[in-house]
Order: sequence, then C-alpha cells, then structure tokens
Amino acid sequence: MNSSASTTTASDRSRQGVLLGLTAYTLWGAFPVFFKALAGAAPLEVVCHRIFWSAVFLTLLVALRHRLGTIRATLADRAMLLTLCGSTLLIAGNWLVFIYAVQIGEVLQSSLGYFITPLLSVLLGFIFLGERLSRWQQLSVLLALAGVLSLTVQYGRLPWIALFLAGSFGIYGLLRKIARVDALIGLTVETLLLAPLALAGMFWFAASGQAAFLNGSLRLDLLLPLSGVVTAIPLLCFIGAARRLRLATTGFLQYITPSLHFLLAVGLYHEPFSRGHLLSFLFIWAGLAVYSGEALWKSRP
Repeated sequence: MNSSASTTTASDRSRQGVLLGLTAYTLWGAFPVFFKALAGAAPLEVVCHRIFWSAVFLTLLVALRHRLGTIRATLADRAMLLTLCGSTLLIAGNWLVFIYAVQIGEVLQSSLGYFITPLLSVLLGFIFLGERLSRWQQLSVLLALAGVLSLTVQYGRLPWIALFLAGSFGIYGLLRKIARVDALIGLTVETLLLAPLALAGMFWFAASGQAAFLNGSLRLDLLLPLSGVVTAIPLLCFIGAARRLRLATTGFLQYITPSLHFLLAVGLYHEPFSRGHLLSFLFIWAGLAVYSGEALWKSRP
C-alpha cells in the first residue's frame, strides 16, 4: 500500500510538473505577441517598466512567502551580490534586445538565438566550469556554429540579435549557477538592483515628453505595468516544474519557446524566410537533435 501510494504521489508530481513546464514555456513562447502590443513605446521605456513593475510584484510575492530575510542575506553577501550585479546587467540587456527585435520584426532571430542557447551553455560549461564535452556534444556545438556561419555568409553580416540573445542568456545562466541562489530570490534581487535606474528612466521619459505611459493610450497604460506580472508568472511556473521534473524532461520542454517564436515569425508576422534561413535552422536543429538524443540516452533508467 505504501509503495502504491508513493508511486501515485510521484506520478501526480510529474503530471503537475509537466503542466507547469508547458505553461511556463508556452507563455515565454507567446512573449512576442505581448510585446508587439506595446508598439508605440520605445524599447528602453518598455524595459524600464518591465524591471520596475517586476521588482514591485516579486517583492510583494517574497513578502507574502515571508522570505524578505533571504533577500537581506543575499544583499549582504558581497561575493553573491557581485555575481548578481553581473547577471542583472546581462538579463536587462537580454530583455532590451529581445523587445527591440520584436518591435523591428526580427522574431525569427530571437527564435534562432534561443535555439542556440542550450548548445552555447554546453560550450560555456566546458570553458568556464571544466565540464567535459562528449564527442556528440562537440558535434552538436559544431553544427550550431555551422548554422551561424551559413547565415552570416548568406547575408554578409552576423545575426547579432540571435548571438546577443544566446550569449547574454547563456552567460546569465552560468552566473546564476555560480551564485547558487534560487530563481525567485535571484530575480527579485536583480530587479531590485535595477529598480532605481528603471524608475529614473521612467521619470526621464515623462520629463522629456517621450513617454508612452500615461500619454493618452489606455492600452499602453494597462500593458506596461502588466509587463512585470507577465515576466514573473512563467518564472514561477518554471520553478514549480523544475522541482518536480527530471532535468532531461525540462531540457526537452525548453524547445517549446523558440519553436513558438519561429511559428509566430513565419506564420503570423510573415517575416522573410529564405533558403539561407532554412539551411541555418537545419544545422541548428540537427545540433539540437544530436544533443537531445545523447541526453535522452544518458537519462534512461
């Protein structure tokens, strides 16, 4: 009876984890739709609002969970704080470039960037953490590199948006792994560190007459503060999923986000998708298939 109950509990936790993971990655995948709706506000103003309202929402959430002491302890740890300052700059830059990409119609590059990220993370682990690369992982990284080079040769310029999104998020993940602070507390500290600058930026936009917020658009007046909640909710779902699922499972679920970005870019926003794009994505997808296949093999019972 005890064994049966334990199996049922584990199964329930797994189902809950999959549901939470699907929710998190689907919401992240729908981000282009939300941030397209903020057209009319400058990308920097959007980021200022996203940071400030995220800080407000997350701080309230942490307070409700009676974890403000953890925030104070994190801020008092100099080594931890220095690492989080670095991760803060990276995530803010990532948000800014992503919003810029959405507004100028480069969602396809954001898709490419987030497809590359897992493979770049493997390479960063090898360079900075001394993690060994298997032959299959080496092949997956080389295929990703071939995809980037293919697109570069085709258009005569680097796909800088994709590379910046992948690089900033990959290094962000590396720093957060070094910091060893849980996702909720870490993101709360990061947004709190930037909140004064974000608030100053909001006042600057208002004083210079360039603010979209409270300037006659009810849509923007509602959506800009909502960007903080939109940022936090998928993160909380992700935390719940990560606690319930194996790493291999969350690894596969993460491809939902760039896949949705890809479908939105090509199917809804009709961004140009040439043979050069196709060849580049085929290299990336092949690299991901090799990487995922090995991960699945290693995680088998």
